[in-house]
Amino acid sequence: MATQIRHILVAIGDVQGAPRGELRKAGIIARAAHATVELFHSIDEPDPERGFPQTATREEVDQHRAAIAEKYRHRLECLTRGSSLRGVTVRCTAAWDYPPHAAIIRRALAAHSDLVIAAARGRRFGARLLLRNTDWELIRHCPVPLLFVKTPRPYRRPLVLAAVDPYHKHARPADLDSRVLQSGGQIARVLHGSLQVFHAYRPLVMVEPMTAGPAAPLMMTPPEAEMAHAEQVTHTIGQLADKAGIPRAHCHIRMGEVSDQLSAFVRRSGTAIVVMGAVSRSAIARLFIGNTAERALDRLTCDVLIVKPRGFRSGIERAPATAPKRMRAGRLRRPRSSSVAVPPPVL
Repeated sequence: MATQIRHILVAIGDVQGAPRGELRKAGIIARAAHATVELFHSIDEPDPERGFPQTATREEVDQHRAAIAEKYRHRLECLTRGSSLRGVTVRCTAAWDYPPHAAIIRRALAAHSDLVIAAARGRRFGARLLLRNTDWELIRHCPVPLLFVKTPRPYRRPLVLAAVDPYHKHARPADLDSRVLQSGGQIARVLHGSLQVFHAYRPLVMVEPMTAGPAAPLMMTPPEAEMAHAEQVTHTIGQLADKAGIPRAHCHIRMGEVSDQLSAFVRRSGTAIVVMGAVSRSAIARLFIGNTAERALDRLTCDVLIVKPRGFRSGIERAPATAPKRMRAGRLRRPRSSSVAVPPPVL
């Protein structure tokens, strides 16, 4: 998020229910950054262009397709009438595309969005798998900074926490931590909040070889070695903070599991947004290293801003993989987008 926030894309999964958290956060950021907002919904009804009988005329297909698109645009426009988006220029877009994460990314790229806002929904076992997959695929592939809204609480001079990993485990790009700090600083400035730094590291362990048994127990290292390790970590984090202009008093270093330590600190400090870096990995690599990030995202009680390294390219094609089947000769009319200027609140 190195550039100014000018356009915010809000992914609306359920047009029937008002997503209060996403709309409220979008409105707060848009007003502070003088940005426009676009509400986007990927239509999941069958596309008439693909499903109408061969006997249907071009006019019948076009009319039915336009009616469905208009129905969803109208529902999106209803969401703009609340107080969350007052004073913000809002555009509503509904389009046929699948899967949902690819549709969101394609729209974000086409609209030149600077920020995508989505909701990390539902944690019930029966309904969570598809939602989790959509969340995870957005994290992997979305090249635009991605704000996952997990709480409807508004931002009021929020504490923004940049979670960094200067040791670049799992071949993280070298500039990812600087991007995390840069994006965290920008969102903190826009919202008149403060930026702080967090890092969690594991203690040193050593394996003591034993001939009596097949397995060697894990032994803690001597205290002086652990102390030297902690000093090195503190020095490295301090250097990162110095480059970003963050006082070392605002650096928080904890020893332990990342997800445990980060979630505990967020609860105690009242953090509003955690900024994390992410890279796209193969499916096999995700089996081994994806759990840490997923656990952290699940356990955090605040919003999460995901950023990518510089030069990241999404694996999502800019056009749907399979274009709708044309029933008759001629060009189809695409679903229109509508712009709604919401009047400012009366003080």
